Amino acid sequence: MSNGTPLGDFLRARREALKPHDVGLPEHGRRRVPGLRREEVALLAGVSSDYYIRLEQGRENSPSPQVLDAVAQALKLDAEATDHLNRLCLTASQRPRDWGETDVSGQLLQLMDGWDHTPAFVLGPALDILAGNSLATALHSGFEKFDNLARMVFVDPAGREFYQEWERAAHSCVAEIRAAYGHDPESARIAEVVAELSGQSEEFAEIWQLHNVKSKSQEGKHLKHPQVGDLHIKFAAFTVNGAPHQQLVVYQAEPAGPTAAAFETLRALAAQPRQAQAAAPVTDLAGDER
Repeated sequence: MSNGTPLGDFLRARREALKPHDVGLPEHGRRRVPGLRREEVALLAGVSSDYYIRLEQGRENSPSPQVLDAVAQALKLDAEATDHLNRLCLTASQRPRDWGETDVSGQLLQLMDGWDHTPAFVLGPALDILAGNSLATALHSGFEKFDNLARMVFVDPAGREFYQEWERAAHSCVAEIRAAYGHDPESARIAEVVAELSGQSEEFAEIWQLHNVKSKSQEGKHLKHPQVGDLHIKFAAFTVNGAPHQQLVVYQAEPAGPTAAAFETLRALAAQPRQAQAAAPVTDLAGDER
């Protein structure tokens, strides 16, 4: 993903995203580097320039919490980005194990299947869709595959039509993968997804280099399904007990509103193949109906 260290790459990207006036420093003449200079970040953080340079180059392996807090303040990181910064400094032995587990519990699968009126699906750290109920599958039926949200947003032609606020969805996807990367920088699956999407989408590659961090939370989405049209939904993401690397995502519609009615139409459409299969006569190997 990079020739540097995860910590150094993050610090460099966030330093380059700031201008001197953002942090109250004067700006004189032409600057040879984008954003702040290393020396300016060191000054703002109250550490020596040499120390900060070692930190950004990956030659300082154990910065104190006080130093990290000072650097976070100097770079104007929010709470989530500050947590990400601290996670990047953890050693391999300090990180949770089995972060890439892809098995979804049978109990959770049964729970989702019982939600006939609510699309629900489970995401892995790289935004792989590990499981989904029938309404979630019907909701995303316009895509080539319902397999990875980031691939669907950036590579699948249906993505730009489905996500009416495409740019927002794109930045959100990348920031979520970046947040997961902070938990497990050695993840082979995250590296695979990032490499694949960077090779297929210049926009993904550019946004990935911004090092923005944001986990899924609770907000609204404007979607457009090819069969039922505009959908205005609210969604919530929940950490799965026993599998904290997985997220249960639930889409909700305003009761008795147009989106709720569209969900009912989708549910009926999703049920048609099953009904047709159940009604079809059973044929034995000889071709006789029975």
